[in-house]
Amino acid sequence: MEKKIGFIGLGNMGINMAKNLISEGYHLQVYNRSINKADELNAAHITKCHTPAEAAAGVPFVITMLSEDEVLRESTVGADGILKNLQPNAVHISMSTISPDTAKELAKLHTEAGSHYLAAPVFGRPEAAAARKLFICVSGDAEVKNLARPVLDCLGQGVFDFGTEVGGANVVKIAGNFMIMASLEMMAEAFTLAEKNGLDRAQVANFFGSTLFNAPIYQNYGKLIANKQYEPVGFKAKLGYKDARLAFKLSQASETPMPTVNTVHSRLLTAVAKGWGDRDWVEGFGRGVSEDAGV
Repeated sequence: MEKKIGFIGLGNMGINMAKNLISEGYHLQVYNRSINKADELNAAHITKCHTPAEAAAGVPFVITMLSEDEVLRESTVGADGILKNLQPNAVHISMSTISPDTAKELAKLHTEAGSHYLAAPVFGRPEAAAARKLFICVSGDAEVKNLARPVLDCLGQGVFDFGTEVGGANVVKIAGNFMIMASLEMMAEAFTLAEKNGLDRAQVANFFGSTLFNAPIYQNYGKLIANKQYEPVGFKAKLGYKDARLAFKLSQASETPMPTVNTVHSRLLTAVAKGWGDRDWVEGFGRGVSEDAGV
C-alpha cells in the first residue's frame, strides 16, 4: 500500500518536488489554490483536496511549499487549515522561505495541538528540484528531524542540520538568499561595466565563472545575466523582493548593519514597480543594471 503524504503548494518548486515523491512510491493528498496545477501529476497517485485541512487528514507528514508567511499561517491555523485535521504526532515540514518568527509561532501552535513542526527551507531553482539536487536546511527537534529524513532524502542532494532552535534554518535561508541577491547585483554591474567598455560580456562571465568565481552561483546565474537570458521564469522578482524584505527586517531586529541589503531591496522594489514582478529575478538585476547604464 502506498505511503500517504499531504502536499500543499504546487508552484514552480512544489510541482517538481511532488513528482519526485510520487516516483518514490508516495501517494499525495494535494492542495493548491489553483487545483488544476495538480493535473501535471500522475492522477493515480494523488488525491485532489479542496482545503489544506483535507490535505492534512490522516497522514503522518504534510509538506508546505508556500511563498508568503501570511499564506502559510492561514493554511496552517485558519478555519480550513492544517491544524484542523493533523493527527497527533504528525509532522508539518515547512520548506519555503519564511521569517524565523513565523516558524517559531507555528512550532508553538503545533506543540499545543499535539503535532510537530519542522523548518526545512531549500536552496535551488526548479530545475534543481526536478533533479533532486536541492540543498535542504533543517532546524527543530532532533527526533522530528529523524522522522522526516526519509521524506527529505527523496527531495534533495543533502540535508544540513542547524540545531534545535526552530528558526535557525530560516535564518540560514534568508542569509543565503541575501548572498545570492548580492551576487546577482555584483555580476550585473561587472558584466555591464565590461560591455560598456567594449568587451563581450559573455566572454567575461565565462572567464570569471571558470577561474576566480568557479562556483555554481556564478556559473549558472552568471551565464543568464551575461546573455540577458531572462526566460523561462524560475524565481519571480516579486518573491525575491519578499526575501529582501525578510533580510532587511531580520537585520533591523538583530541590529546587524547590512548596507548591501538596502541595494538589493531597492533593486527588486524597482523591478516590481516597473511591472516585472512576475518576471525572473535575474531580469530584475540584469535588465535593471543594463537600463541604468543605457545599454
